[in-house]
Amino acid sequence: MATHHPHMPNATEEATSAMLSAVGASDVEELYEQIPERLRFRGELGLPEPMTEIELQQHVGGLLERNETCESNLNFKGAGCWQHYVPPVCDEIIERREFLTSEWGSPESDKGRNQAWFEFCSQLGELLELDAVGLPVYSWGNAAGFAMRMAHRLTGRTEVLVPESISPERQSVMENYSRLSSGERRLTIETVAFDPETGELDLDDLRERCSSSTAAVYYESPSYLGTIESGAETIADVAHEAGAECIAGVDPITLGVLDSPATHGADIVVGTTQPLGIHMNGGACSGFIASRDEEEYVVEYPTLLLSVTNTATEGELGYAFMPEQLHRSSYGLREDGNDYTGTSVYLWTIANAVYMSLLGKHGFRELGELVVERSHYAAQRLSAIDGVEVRLSPSFFKEFVVDFEDAPVSASEVNDHLKAEGIFGGVLLGEEFPTLGDAALYCVTEVHTQADVDRLVDAVTEVVEA
Repeated sequence: MATHHPHMPNATEEATSAMLSAVGASDVEELYEQIPERLRFRGELGLPEPMTEIELQQHVGGLLERNETCESNLNFKGAGCWQHYVPPVCDEIIERREFLTSEWGSPESDKGRNQAWFEFCSQLGELLELDAVGLPVYSWGNAAGFAMRMAHRLTGRTEVLVPESISPERQSVMENYSRLSSGERRLTIETVAFDPETGELDLDDLRERCSSSTAAVYYESPSYLGTIESGAETIADVAHEAGAECIAGVDPITLGVLDSPATHGADIVVGTTQPLGIHMNGGACSGFIASRDEEEYVVEYPTLLLSVTNTATEGELGYAFMPEQLHRSSYGLREDGNDYTGTSVYLWTIANAVYMSLLGKHGFRELGELVVERSHYAAQRLSAIDGVEVRLSPSFFKEFVVDFEDAPVSASEVNDHLKAEGIFGGVLLGEEFPTLGDAALYCVTEVHTQADVDRLVDAVTEVVEA
């Protein structure tokens, strides 16, 4: 007689047969025929014998204790997901049940959700100096991919130019989005060289590559390597002269000390909201898309947009989705929408809104200045070590490239020594950016004290000069 797990009552043979019959499949394998064989696991999972609940809890606890966290170690890794301070009030508010358990889609579940989302869009729009901000997508890479496809629909062109210094992960996501177009409409992504001395985009190479086939020029400031792009206006001009859109990627935490890319001519601005009150995590770091409030851009958004209006009650406001845009999205048109929006990360908008309201304009400036001060102090101290050099432009924000090419030990060996000292060293760059030599990307934010930086420098000095 067939048995099934008590927590999975539909796992009986009878239930399985009934479900397969309902969908017209002869066996379970038919449901997975689109998955390539190379991606299927045909072996036996190394699962332990059945355990009691107490034994299982102890077993899982032991596995979790093997993790090395950024809270229990001194962390200098960044590269797209950074360790910033998250005020406890951010966690407190997003864990309130009216937000945490708010059911998607039904009006009776709003409980202030729409207003909070509208506040997020308004605050981020003020920070970016742009009027149209959509609800966020899964990550910065997703946002860049969507923006690239927006440019394709706006221009009818199929080529996108991106810097060679772009995050490999973001470029990979953009490549995936380019494959959503088939046949002649498939998008192609070409890289533009960056100056090996400064890390900034090579403007001569950009001019040479930008053409009548270019749908968009995408750049980042700060770049993946931390460099602040001084030629932003020229990049936008080159794109516009060729009839292309200019898309800029930005870390919003920088906008207390740096101008928004919108002031330098960017048409669409994307980035992540992870630094705005979201803890480091393995995914769902949230990506935003913003633009001018112009119809040609707004109708191409793949995301949801919110608006506010007066109600029949004087002094009362109502918050709702823009119905026409809702219909154009995959929520309304499904596969015929502008793009498939994908996994929502709308809970993060609440944390973002709380964080931005706590900091305010002056808080963003003070935070930016603090990050600049501490990261530049770290770069100055590391570059004073024999055999160690800080590469690229001195204009950087929180992340910088440390070169160990002339050191007696490699960047990887330095990281091994640091790990033994309870320190996470920089992200190794040699494989992804061979032109940078034996280098690592270090990150310093407001969570790092002078004592933390001094501890890092002492540990690097110890292994380099041993």
